[in-house]
Amino acid sequence: MTEHFVSETLNKKDPEFDITLRPARFADFVGQRKVRARLELFVEAAKGRGDVLDHVLLSGPPGLGKTTLAHILAEAMGANLKATSGPVIDKPGDLAGLLTSLERGDVIFIDEIHRMQKAVEEYLYSAMEDFVLDIMIDQGPHARSVRLNLPRFTLVGATTRSGLLTAPLRSRFGLTARLDYYDAADLQAIIARSARILNVDVDEAGAREIARRARGTPRIANSLLRWVRDFAQVKADNKITRAVADRALAMLDIDEHGLDEMDKRILETILHKFAGGPVGVSSLAVSVGEEADTIEEVYEPYLIMEGYLQRTPQGRVATARAYAKFGLQRGPPRPE
Repeated sequence: MTEHFVSETLNKKDPEFDITLRPARFADFVGQRKVRARLELFVEAAKGRGDVLDHVLLSGPPGLGKTTLAHILAEAMGANLKATSGPVIDKPGDLAGLLTSLERGDVIFIDEIHRMQKAVEEYLYSAMEDFVLDIMIDQGPHARSVRLNLPRFTLVGATTRSGLLTAPLRSRFGLTARLDYYDAADLQAIIARSARILNVDVDEAGAREIARRARGTPRIANSLLRWVRDFAQVKADNKITRAVADRALAMLDIDEHGLDEMDKRILETILHKFAGGPVGVSSLAVSVGEEADTIEEVYEPYLIMEGYLQRTPQGRVATARAYAKFGLQRGPPRPE
């Protein structure tokens, strides 16, 4: 197996698998306790007033449950959910078609909302704040504006790059919540729940082993569980123990710290080719044969969280923990 399977395939959604395992209620949603408590209160207050839920912005790395929480919010409010993504909405007419098809209280979920076209985003301001949409008809001297009244709706936006959101858009959300990486105990509970749904025989130690190598991400934990299930089916009589999980994950080149082949390639490149850094992300991307955006969004957050990498104004720098992992002595800093 290559690093592309581990870090790209595992970080993409398999719709059928994802929907099967996705919790539909707050009670089934594991982890993110503070975020969940705020959202539950938000929903209870809106329902108590007989009102429509205010707009919600969810941010954080991919695979932590933003889409799941959007579905749970719609379910809790007894509302329909329509899902799309920022890059798909190319022009204002696309947005108008989505918003005019909504009914009162409906939830519209826009994933990767920071990637929405600027011209489309500006139309969204009045829709979110005043529930009206001003559309320009024709061009030149015949141009005229038509105002469409919209039913009160809830926009749930999700972003992996909250810093790219414009201030006017961010200010129109009633509640902003950031999702953080999960600890191993929460991931173990998620794996145990998924195993019950999938009718997979996994013991406590096996679930713990998968959890601690899942990069703090439920989507990856569920994908690893599926892989270990297949491995156990072929080579271990359908029983997942710690030893079976270890063998299965070793086959994916995922080590005991959850680092995959590309993680290690990134660290080794910084250590050996760039003397530990600093090195710019563009140079690093060329050296490892990966896109700079992928390094920033998929690999770096976990390496930084685990203390292997630092992001400085001069570039990326390997930490003492990275040197120790590869059995190297930390030398003098590179001259700038």
